[in-house]
Amino acid sequence: MGYIIALASLFLIFAFMHYFTELNKNQKLTVILVLVSFISFAYMYNFYQNNQREKMYEIVVKYKQGKTIKCGKYDINSTNFSLSTGTYTFIGKENTPYYSIMISAYKCEN
Repeated sequence: MGYIIALASLFLIFAFMHYFTELNKNQKLTVILVLVSFISFAYMYNFYQNNQREKMYEIVVKYKQGKTIKCGKYDINSTNFSLSTGTYTFIGKENTPYYSIMISAYKCEN
């Protein structure tokens, strides 16, 4: 749905530029290039964020399956860490050497 809205918006902008402005062809081309580069950047950023989110979900699934995950210098497992689902953060459990250590799931290796 978002792509349809984006295409309709682009069409309206191009129609506006064609019929209601007195811009010359070079100025119109500049406006089009700026819009296309902005949309391309937004698409690439969204693609990157989706990949990061998928990686983080895979890490959470491995944790829930009872596997050990490498996060920097720590080995995360359900024995020593609990998972805060709201923030996807691993928190060291009481009575372990990792007590009160908090590590974001986004920073872990897959």
